[in-house]
Order: sequence, then C-alpha cells, then structure tokens
Amino acid sequence: MAAITVTKDNFNTIVLQADKPVLIDFWATWCGPCRMVSPIVDELSEELSGTIEVAKVNVDEEPELASKFGVMSIPTLVLVKGGTVAATSVGARPKEDIRQQLGI
Repeated sequence: MAAITVTKDNFNTIVLQADKPVLIDFWATWCGPCRMVSPIVDELSEELSGTIEVAKVNVDEEPELASKFGVMSIPTLVLVKGGTVAATSVGARPKEDIRQQLGI
C-alpha cells in the first residue's frame, strides 16, 4: 500500500477522520536522513496494510501542517489515533526502534 500525500486541503479527511491509526512521515526532498527513513516507512506501510494508513507530508510544501505538529527536525514520524497524537519519533532510526517508539 502506497503512502498518501497529505496537504492542508485533505488533512482532515485523511488524518482526523480516519477509521484507523495514521502514521505521518514529515520529510523534505533535501533531507538525507529522510531518504534513509522513507524506505522503512514504505516497508511499515506494506507490513501493516489494513491496520494503519501511512501518509507523507513534505514540510517545504506544507509548513502549516509541520507547525501544527510542532515539527522542528525531520524526519519526524507521528502516529495519530482518533485524531490525537499517540506517539512521535524524530530522526533516522532502525525499523525496530521506530516500531517500538511508535508502538506499532
């Protein structure tokens, strides 16, 4: 399952009104650590298909969303359950560390 690109226009529908938890990957094209985490997020998307949705937010294109979630460093992964932030992971980490930190 491919990640969904989230913008301020579709944020409410995709994230806040989701019937499953949503893992949001805040990233940017120029970010080296983001390029390391992106394949891990893609793997998690496949492994957890049907359990969670995976969304990506380009912080350069959507600074309002990055600000709303207090993103100060990227990559930042945020797990949203029922419209509320359940867990956050900042920086490049191995997949198992990400899973443990996010509780997925």
